[in-house]
Amino acid sequence: MPTYQFEAMNAQGQEVKDEIEALSSEEAISKIRNMGYFPTKIREKGGRRPGKTAAKPGAKPRRPRGTGGKVKVKQITQFTRQLSTLQDAGLPILRSLRILEQQQKPGTLKMVCRAVADEVEAGASLSEAMAKFPRSFDPLYTSMVAAGEAGGVLDLILNRLADFMEKAARLKAKIIHAMIYPLAVLTIAFGIVMGIMYFVVPKFEKIFGDFGIKLPGPTRLLLGMGNWISKQYGWAIVLASPVAIILTLRLIRISQTGRFVLDKFSMMVPVMGQIISKTSIARFSRTLGTLIAAGVPILDALKITSETTGNEVFRRAVTGVHDSIRKGESFADPLRKARVCDAMVVNMIDVGEETGDLDKMLVRIADNYDEEVDRLVASLVSLLEPLLVIMLGVICGFIVVSLFLPMVTMMQSLQQ
Repeated sequence: MPTYQFEAMNAQGQEVKDEIEALSSEEAISKIRNMGYFPTKIREKGGRRPGKTAAKPGAKPRRPRGTGGKVKVKQITQFTRQLSTLQDAGLPILRSLRILEQQQKPGTLKMVCRAVADEVEAGASLSEAMAKFPRSFDPLYTSMVAAGEAGGVLDLILNRLADFMEKAARLKAKIIHAMIYPLAVLTIAFGIVMGIMYFVVPKFEKIFGDFGIKLPGPTRLLLGMGNWISKQYGWAIVLASPVAIILTLRLIRISQTGRFVLDKFSMMVPVMGQIISKTSIARFSRTLGTLIAAGVPILDALKITSETTGNEVFRRAVTGVHDSIRKGESFADPLRKARVCDAMVVNMIDVGEETGDLDKMLVRIADNYDEEVDRLVASLVSLLEPLLVIMLGVICGFIVVSLFLPMVTMMQSLQQ
């Protein structure tokens, strides 16, 4: 009968290392649980992963085929929720992964589930197996899974992680949906104006030239723009401008200094800057609160939060807090000096640190700021609608007036 080496946590949270005989790894896990332990790592003694040859020294491990693609957040969230349910029902982790692999549709996630299950069957822990596929499971995900394995509450942590991912995805979707209407209106208006400048305005230029009248300033400006767009390839420059701007911004964001400057500038834009700032605060608070509640040490939680914040200004602030805490300082003081959060946020964190409920206070901050972001997004949409109407009215009015002013002069000359 095969012998399995395992590492586990007992009821007091102490680490236990021992060996056990079983027919399979699933049976070994079941026996370990019956002994009152929470297994964190198990592998067959003297065994090797079947179907694999020993890797050459210094060679990089090959990624299984089909696991290098990006998996949608919605799919990962559903997978996490289902895995939590199976763990709560008491199924071994390997069997749970095989069940989820079977019910997945063909694609990247199915291949990732299979690869993770193979790694677990070979003796790796779930967090170690998931860490090998960073495009599917980010550092936040794997750190929380590791904390759940260490504490024997993997089902609870997975459920909490699924809630976190759903709330983050819901907030992102609200902002995107709020921007669809203004962008659609701007795109259609832009297309109509470009059509007028390319096809209609040049014909008026020929008519005015045949009459030989002196054109007013607005008309000359409009005809010059139409001539540039239709005859001097201005339409190509206009169409290529958004692509050029996006590429330039991406090049700037390659460096940390460039990302910091762009993020700092975006946070200073009226209304939109408040949305970006409050969204970053909500994400920072919810991420850190979820990690601390999962039992991740504060320094590790801050490091993970700084890597997943998505904003260079907040990343530097969280890194500064991490360095200050490592030197023995409190949480709130370095955050106050960074001046990236409102005074209310710093005070609530200070109170949570004093009372020992920092995780609950951070989640409460995230909930409050999510509501504020919802209100700001609604305000932005209500503000954009009249601005779009005014802007379109000014453009259309300028075109109409510029084309009709010479006609008035022509009519007066004909009457004389």
